[in-house]
Amino acid sequence: MKIDLTDTTASKINKGLVKARRAIGTPAVGMVLTLVVVTDEENAYDALKAANDASREHPSRTLVVIKRVSRSPRDRTQSRLDAEVRVGTDAGSGETVVLRLYGEVSDHAQSVVLPLLLPDAPVVVWWSVDAPRDPANDPLGALSQRRVTDSYAAEKPVDELRSRAESYEPGDTDLAWARITPWRSMLAAALDQVSAEIVSVEVAGEESNPSVELLAMWLADRLHVHVRRAVSAGPGLTQVRLETTGGPITLHRSDGAMATLALPGQPDRAVALKRRETSELLAEELRRLDPDDTYASALRFGVDRLGGIQSAAERAEAAAQPVPALPVRAVTEPAATGVQPTSSESGNSDRPTPAKMPPVKKADPQ
Repeated sequence: MKIDLTDTTASKINKGLVKARRAIGTPAVGMVLTLVVVTDEENAYDALKAANDASREHPSRTLVVIKRVSRSPRDRTQSRLDAEVRVGTDAGSGETVVLRLYGEVSDHAQSVVLPLLLPDAPVVVWWSVDAPRDPANDPLGALSQRRVTDSYAAEKPVDELRSRAESYEPGDTDLAWARITPWRSMLAAALDQVSAEIVSVEVAGEESNPSVELLAMWLADRLHVHVRRAVSAGPGLTQVRLETTGGPITLHRSDGAMATLALPGQPDRAVALKRRETSELLAEELRRLDPDDTYASALRFGVDRLGGIQSAAERAEAAAQPVPALPVRAVTEPAATGVQPTSSESGNSDRPTPAKMPPVKKADPQ
C-alpha cells in the first residue's frame, strides 16, 4: 500500500503510517531497527531496492532521504517536504517512507528524520552516494549507532579510504569492506592448513576498486610482511598470492564467480566466490551493530604504506625472470614488522628474512 503526502510534516507522516498499517490489517509490525538511506534522485531506485531486499532479513523502518536541488534562487528559500509511505509488499518486511526535501529544509534533514525514528531501536545510516567526510559528526550520522558508507561509489576511491581513516569513529563501516568478507574467510582457512612462514604477499584487482586496497591493508596489518598491490582487468578482486617458505598459496578468481585455491602439496580446488549484490552487503552490515575493530585496524594501517602498483604486463615480465621480483618497498618499518634488516655482508641483501607468521584470527564469516 502506498500513500502520497505533499507539502507535509513529520506528524502527518506518522499518522499516515498508522493508517496504512490498519488498512492492510497489521496494526503492529515487529521491526528491529531504523535504517536511514541518504541518496539522490538518480540512485534512489537502486538504493531503495537494496534496502527492501535487506529488510527481509532485518525487518526495519526504512527512511529514504532525498535532497532535491532547487532550480531557482526563489525556490531555494521555500521549504517543502513531500513523502511517500509504503507498507506491506511495497516495503519489503517492514515499512518505508520516502522523504523528498526541498529548499532550506534539505539542510536540516535530521529534524525531519528524528520524529520518525522507531523508539528504543538502533539506528543505522547508509549513504549510498556522496558520503560526508566525517560520518560520525554529520547531523544524520550523529543519530545512529552504525554508519555505512561505500568508498567504491566515490569519484576517487583511494582518496576516500584516506578520508575514512582520518575521520574513523567506532561504528563506521564500508561496503567495500563487506565485499571482501568471503576472501578473508577463505584466506584465513587456507593459512590454517599450512605450517610455513609467510615471506610476501601480492593482491591483484581493478585499479579503482577500494576493496583491493582494503584486503591488502588487512593482510599487511595481520601478517606484518611486504604487500604488493597489482593491477588486473578485473572484475573486482582477481588474485591473492602469498609467498611462503613451503611454496606459494594462491586464490585466483577470473570470472567473478568461481575461484581456484592452490596450496603447497595439495591439489587445486574450485571454491565459490561470487560477487554479491548491494542488498547482501547491506544485510551483512546490519547483522552487527558493534564496532568492527578488525576493519578499524586495517583502515588505519594506511593505503600509502602498501607496496607499489604493478600492472599485469609488469607481472608477466617479472614472472619470466629467473629470480622472482621482490616487493617494491616494505609496508612497515622493520622494527614493527618483525622482519630483520639484512646487510651486504650476509650475502642475502636482496631478500628479507622471513617473518614468523603471527596467529591469524579467522575472518568473521558473518
